[in-house]
Amino acid sequence: MRKRHSTLVLAVALALAPAMLCAQADSSGSDADSAAQAVYESQRAALIKQLQATQDQLSQLRGQRVALEAEIDNAMAQTTARRANDLLMSTEQNALVELDKTLSTAQDNMQAQRDRMSALGDAVKRRSGAVLVVLLRADSSQSSPTAVEMSLDGGPPDTRTYSAIATQALSQGAVDELFRSAVLPVAHTVNVSVTVNGQPVTSRASVNAQVNVVTYLQFTVRNGQVVPNTWTSQGTTPF
Repeated sequence: MRKRHSTLVLAVALALAPAMLCAQADSSGSDADSAAQAVYESQRAALIKQLQATQDQLSQLRGQRVALEAEIDNAMAQTTARRANDLLMSTEQNALVELDKTLSTAQDNMQAQRDRMSALGDAVKRRSGAVLVVLLRADSSQSSPTAVEMSLDGGPPDTRTYSAIATQALSQGAVDELFRSAVLPVAHTVNVSVTVNGQPVTSRASVNAQVNVVTYLQFTVRNGQVVPNTWTSQGTTPF
């Protein structure tokens, strides 16, 4: 009976041995994890502290930079003021300031006056119904233009260059519309300079624009010359 009891105790001890070993292993692993976590938290806290110190130093440097720039700007302003006082008397400086104000006011008034005159001219053009159309054509392939420059009433010229296809089209009877716009019903002067065979050929024509009429002015390149021709129409096309 005693022998059987000893055998039973030994069997229970052998059965519990793996569990005890696992518990000891778990305890050792938990202690190792806790130690590693403590080291990580310590290093993390040190790095955060270093980062905060670096940010504080950067903020201080930025503040010092702003203060230095303000001092430089102040020094430049003081230098400029001293030079102005050295070069100009105070009364003369005030006179120049007043003159600048007067000129600025006059310039604003002139701009406003020009805008009013331009608006009035546009209104007159719209009410008059006078339209001027300037055309260009060539009568043969020997008189094919490669470029043209046109100006109206001495204004800035409008220049255009023809490609090989456009030059061929003009030589075959095509017509290029150089200008079309509403104008005042008065006499207008049109200047053209046509490049033919590498040589510029000029022509000038005066035409009277009529109320509620489309006035056509056509320049024809013919035998090395530019010949003007005019006609009027009640519609919008020359035919």
